[in-house]
Amino acid sequence: MTTKKPYSSETSRKSDVVPLKDGITALLRVYRLQGKLNEVTVVASWERIMGKAVAMKTQQIYVSNHKLFVRLSSAPLKHELVMAKTQVLANINAEVGEDVIKEVVFL
Repeated sequence: MTTKKPYSSETSRKSDVVPLKDGITALLRVYRLQGKLNEVTVVASWERIMGKAVAMKTQQIYVSNHKLFVRLSSAPLKHELVMAKTQVLANINAEVGEDVIKEVVFL
């Protein structure tokens, strides 16, 4: 008579364990969602990147084809941000950690 060894989840699961961060990263890569997630992160982080004063004057913000479109309610603020466009672009991409946005358009 042979006795079956009880199933040991410890031995079989240890080889299959993947850290949650690595699993999510792999999932995003496989489904090609990382770029879209980064775009959403840019929009969600707008107030933190630019500050509360700029966020309050922002009417609309969206990303299309690696371009960030920002509609502002203040013409002087728009002019100031157009003059500092390269710094704004650098701050946005630094927040995400990679070059997600190629151009910023102030409307």
